[in-house]
Amino acid sequence: MKAGIVGLPNVGKSTLFNCLSNAKAQSANFPFCTIEPNIGVVNVPDPRIEKLEELVKPERVQMATVDIVDIAGLVKGASKGEGLGNQFLGNIRECNAIIHVLRCFDNDNIVHVDGNVNPIRDKETIDIELQLKDLETVEKRLEKVNRAAKTGNKEAQTEKALLDRVRETLLQAKSARTIVPQGNDEEVLMESFQLITAKPVLYVCNVDENSAVKGNKYVDLVRELVKDEDAEVIILSVGAEADITELESYEERQVFLEDMGLTEPGASVLIRAAYKLLKQQTYFTAGVKEVRAWTIDIGSTAPQAAGVIHTDFEKGFIRAEVIAYEDFVHYGSEAKAKEAGKFKVEGKEYIVKDGDVMHFRFNV
Repeated sequence: MKAGIVGLPNVGKSTLFNCLSNAKAQSANFPFCTIEPNIGVVNVPDPRIEKLEELVKPERVQMATVDIVDIAGLVKGASKGEGLGNQFLGNIRECNAIIHVLRCFDNDNIVHVDGNVNPIRDKETIDIELQLKDLETVEKRLEKVNRAAKTGNKEAQTEKALLDRVRETLLQAKSARTIVPQGNDEEVLMESFQLITAKPVLYVCNVDENSAVKGNKYVDLVRELVKDEDAEVIILSVGAEADITELESYEERQVFLEDMGLTEPGASVLIRAAYKLLKQQTYFTAGVKEVRAWTIDIGSTAPQAAGVIHTDFEKGFIRAEVIAYEDFVHYGSEAKAKEAGKFKVEGKEYIVKDGDVMHFRFNV
């Protein structure tokens, strides 16, 4: 599962990517600096794993991760191939969610591709290019489906009805994610269309250091604009975040954050938000060899969760032994949680909860 960072050139995408990952994407003051998409595998900050490490004292710790993709800046005409547009749009299509970075700071030393700072216009520029590309996809698919629908094919008629709805939505300059599928059939069809604007999105307002806590006039405009989109808006001073990552010690970083009025780096907030946006959650395994966070889709069953460790665990699944994270921490160990009756044995139907501490029994 991958989240792609998108936006106009020079809004801070590559600098943000550098903050989020150990990879160092080239960052420069001109468009199309990032040509190939850079992919960073980023640890998901989770205080729960630190607590388990403290209690279990394992030999090693493995955190959950999320893949972040730095995609080059889109410009007007990208849907028609302007500015390497087709390549960039293809990179977005391969991602599962979108992190849309908007420039919400004034700085005469950093050029804006459209001459002045206006996050509303910038958002609309990106949205329109993505919508135009989706419209092209929908119309091509409609050409094929129309013929089958005219012959009375029921499946084709269902697909045509949904495609017509999507087309009408896009023509109104609305994204496909605003469409609510009617039933499971439409959900499956929407997935099969692979529309860019159907992907979940969160907005990152890149602000100056003084606006990192409360935002500014630009952030207020963005919040008002996206209030009906059911999308999260995160305030981040990407320049300040870059300075924080350069500091050597944890203590130095904490002092910097306190001076800014923050309790943790904004990058940590963003990574967790991206993880949630991808509909991911975590369960833990905790033993003296290793404490590890495992990533699963929300709604996964116990065998599916076991399969993330190894496919044999899923094939030969017998049962899952489960302690809720809160109970594990409250009683201080697996043994004491068992004594207190907080140890559960679950079967194949069990839906794993975020934070479950689990062992699997299997036979292959």
